[in-house]
Amino acid sequence: MATTQQQQQDKGYSTAQVVESVRVGQHAWGPYDNGDKEAQVAVDPDAAPRNFRFISLIGMAYAILNSWTAMSTSLSLALPSGGPVAVVWGILPSFVGNLCMAASMAEICAVYPTSGGQYHWTYLLAPPSIARSLSWVAGWFSTCGWIALAATASSLAGQLITGAYALAHPDYEPERWHIFVVYTGYALIALALNLFCLRLLPGLNQLAIFWSLTGLTVIVITILSCSSGNFASGKFVFTQFTNETGWPDGCAWILGLLQACFGLTGYDAVSHMVDEMPRPSVYAPRVMMASVGIGAATGFVFLVSLLFCIKDVDVVNTSKAGALIEALHQGTGSVVGGVCLSVFSIVCMAFTAQALLTASSRMTMAFARDRGMPFSRLFAKATRGVPVPAILLNAALVILFGCIYLGSDSALNAILSSSVISLNVSYSIPVALILIRGRKLLRPKSFAGEPSFSLGPVWGPICNVVGLAFTLVTTVFFLFPPELPATGSSMNYAVAVFGFVGIVSVITWMVDGRKNFTGPRDLGGLLELAHAEIGEDSSDQSSVQEVAETKA
Repeated sequence: MATTQQQQQDKGYSTAQVVESVRVGQHAWGPYDNGDKEAQVAVDPDAAPRNFRFISLIGMAYAILNSWTAMSTSLSLALPSGGPVAVVWGILPSFVGNLCMAASMAEICAVYPTSGGQYHWTYLLAPPSIARSLSWVAGWFSTCGWIALAATASSLAGQLITGAYALAHPDYEPERWHIFVVYTGYALIALALNLFCLRLLPGLNQLAIFWSLTGLTVIVITILSCSSGNFASGKFVFTQFTNETGWPDGCAWILGLLQACFGLTGYDAVSHMVDEMPRPSVYAPRVMMASVGIGAATGFVFLVSLLFCIKDVDVVNTSKAGALIEALHQGTGSVVGGVCLSVFSIVCMAFTAQALLTASSRMTMAFARDRGMPFSRLFAKATRGVPVPAILLNAALVILFGCIYLGSDSALNAILSSSVISLNVSYSIPVALILIRGRKLLRPKSFAGEPSFSLGPVWGPICNVVGLAFTLVTTVFFLFPPELPATGSSMNYAVAVFGFVGIVSVITWMVDGRKNFTGPRDLGGLLELAHAEIGEDSSDQSSVQEVAETKA
């Protein structure tokens, strides 16, 4: 590997270009590549095809966050926990907190564009003595968080379709298993698209942007036109506070933030696709930041418009059709209008389910490639760039996760909370390491030019602190039951999921990880460069990796 690095440097590649080529097995452009074709290094014939370009990546990120749809379909989480105040003003702290965390991760990604994302960064940034174990924890929470997030699209689709049918058929009573059937159908559609339509996925992601923005525009114009002269008051939209949770008002409002936080979670998706895009250290940070900004803006516009068209918020809260479907019904004044407009959100969920399964399967494959999970050799396999075993595993776990619907009235809350909490934990670890150990780990002096994205010495720590503080507070509160008193069916089972992931990660580490997990295997020269900046010796980690590669 050292010989390859030297050969590339002899040919005139910058240090940054060599570092990135080492990171992905000699098939990437350098972080500060200027587009010169001669700077492109050789392509690994076994690597995934680089199908995703900037627009399709924006489409994928937009489809994954799908913020206006995610926030509106989860409206039932915020209306009882703060009312319109939580719905509208909850977007602001959620946007600031998630933007700070996304910016913190984006500047790490600009220097270390690796498919493992958070757990790769943790390994590179942690002290050598704890790098393996801390990377293991980050990898488990990131992998499980993405599986839970992949389940959210099917979950919301189940709520929407049964809700639309309930609105059109007043005698119909939605059952838990009805939602589960729709949930499973969406999961299977996402599975089929990921297995058999790889070349179509970039196009589908671009179509997702068009469909979503068209739906946003059509719905907003329609409900505002139909409600003209009969809008809710500005006082109701911007100042009405409601607490039906049994929690104190402050706690209830924080619990209501789950709706907005969910709509802005998943911005790390692009980091897991770096092996399938050109110039990853340039495009990935841009997409990461843009997805949060676009999501917050579209979510705010849609939710404010929707609230102005609500005539009876109590009916919205209690309708068997669901909060969004009933709000559209009241906004149009027509059952047909409400059902027709809901089609935009229902189709959006299909795009989202596909994109989420794509990202989650890549995260699983990356972790398995580093022997971070049971049966790693199987789930690390890819056929012509398609990680078939990882896709099948993720789809199976998504369907299994949906079984919560068969026994809990708060299944939606549990699934959404599990995804947000698990991903927040994985986001926090590398960002905390940068804050604690210093920005020298981003090693700007080691490169021939400036990073494609950097927060600088002032805004960097500020964003780190704000992002971590917001994540800590919301992670704790999102484990709480959505209402008091808590019962077996209304309990927030995210606590059980969070505990299960923690326990399993510890057990698997003791049984297998500490012997076989040597850390990410495709980092090579990145490790030496990262620790050289602060004078640490990474030879022990490198030697362990070399032994593991020899055994493999």
